[in-house]
Amino acid sequence: MYDSAILCMLIFIAAVLYSSVGHAGASGYLAAMALMGIAPEVMRPAALVMNIFVATIGTIRFYRAGYFSWSLFLQLATGSIPLALLGGYLTLPHRAYKQIVGVILLLTAIRLLASLWRAAAMEPAEKHANPIVAVGCGAGIGLLAGLTGTGGGIFMTPLLLFMNWAQTKKAAAVSVAFILVNSIAGLAGHWAKVQTMPAHVGYWVVAAVLGGLIGSELGSQRLGHPVLKFLLGIVLMIAAGKLLTVR
Repeated sequence: MYDSAILCMLIFIAAVLYSSVGHAGASGYLAAMALMGIAPEVMRPAALVMNIFVATIGTIRFYRAGYFSWSLFLQLATGSIPLALLGGYLTLPHRAYKQIVGVILLLTAIRLLASLWRAAAMEPAEKHANPIVAVGCGAGIGLLAGLTGTGGGIFMTPLLLFMNWAQTKKAAAVSVAFILVNSIAGLAGHWAKVQTMPAHVGYWVVAAVLGGLIGSELGSQRLGHPVLKFLLGIVLMIAAGKLLTVR
């Protein structure tokens, strides 16, 4: 059994932290549910539902702040949506799901913690994305997003920055919209197969939405406080360790 109040608090905190950097918080929600012992068949659809609500808030906020790029988003979403739908329809064995999500949480934690050690530098000039490469990258991330319930933002943001397709705030704006469409597609795929939703997801959505409202307001003005990144990284590592050591 798990304590609903504690889980809702963890979800709220994850939503604040993630939405402040243009993410909907799926890996944080997965980490919270993993720490509280929620079953995999509940984790994925619940994370996708919370993603949809929080990503909608983030998309509106970042769009209004003037950071969104339709051309870049459409190239990425063209490849991702059908594959996210397929990923949502497929079901991984429990152990495989936990191992994959554990690795994702671990990589996310490492990226967050590593970013604290890099000296601040002027961002390089943006480059136009190659449409074929962008569609292919979107497709791969979309499939993984649907399979795991992450939405794909934890992969998309670093990709955009690494390829110089977007600077930080534009990357956040495009990523959160990317998460939104992938989460809708992934949830549609899941619903087409099982046609059931977690019983308590409504409470978790309320916690996620409240956190998303606060975090996205902060994120549209400034991104990523170092102390919050450090704490989030530690929580993700603990959750990853729990998932990776499960039998």
